[in-house]
Amino acid sequence: MAFGNYLNAANALIVGASQGIGLGFVKNLLEDSRIKKIYATYRQRETAGELIALQNQYPDKLTCLSMDITQESQIVAVIQHIKAEVNRLHLVINCVGILHDDTLQPEKSLRQINSENLLRYFQVNSIGSILLAKHLLPLFRHPEPSVFASISAKLASIGDNELGGWYGYRASKTALNMFMRTAAIEYGRSSPKTLLVTLHPGTTDTSLSRPFQTNVTKDKLFSVERTVQQLLQVISQLEEGDSGQFFSWDGSRLPW
Repeated sequence: MAFGNYLNAANALIVGASQGIGLGFVKNLLEDSRIKKIYATYRQRETAGELIALQNQYPDKLTCLSMDITQESQIVAVIQHIKAEVNRLHLVINCVGILHDDTLQPEKSLRQINSENLLRYFQVNSIGSILLAKHLLPLFRHPEPSVFASISAKLASIGDNELGGWYGYRASKTALNMFMRTAAIEYGRSSPKTLLVTLHPGTTDTSLSRPFQTNVTKDKLFSVERTVQQLLQVISQLEEGDSGQFFSWDGSRLPW
């Protein structure tokens, strides 16, 4: 039976919820009567105004917590906070990712490769998620079906790479896929009711993709609301045997 059919009085954690897709997940799940409690993390309070406002609006359902996913001690602290209130999670979605900022831009050629930038890509896009898998395990060890999903990207597919470029982003998301595929095997032994998957959201109209939307047709540029609905539909249809897989927004499996 599909995961969505089991959801009832469920506890959720959205990592990286201050804006974009993560904030969209929080808004959607707040309206979902099957979700009892939502924990949502943000890195900088000054950019999490809308999320904090939602907590004020839904104080019994939403708890916002500060966490930098690159700091393992902060991951531990957030999970300890959650453990003090609930003894299990049913849905965790890691939405944290970096493509560019004021000092970081995707590389177009080998000339632009920089070791410090590569390390940052991996630290944010890859390592954070496997640290979550490490420390979330006790909250997933229960008899009810659960899902841990991480937002990846089609650009992570080695088999689909025909254009090149974007070395750090591609490689760090590919590493994310391998981390979660490997963790799914261990979870299969230690927490067999938990499905681990990576998801390609499609090109979504957020600050991450905005500088690179020029050649994206309107029908392929999704609103945050549409992306969230599509990914939640994929998650709800997950079944036993889907753990460790890489899914696109339309539910199809992507090549590694």
